[in-house]
Amino acid sequence: MGINVFIVKSVAPDVPLGRIFRGVLPFWAAMMVTLAVLVAFPQISLILPDTMFN
Repeated sequence: MGINVFIVKSVAPDVPLGRIFRGVLPFWAAMMVTLAVLVAFPQISLILPDTMFN
């Protein structure tokens, strides 16, 4: 995510870095929620591999 922020900064140099990071916060929060759900329920990530081998 950080590399993408700096790429956006290089494309739009007149936009402050803080504003870019504020724009990325909802996506970062969504990734953290997804990570928390997968840690709490690891079976979710194992559904597809289980169907391939059974």
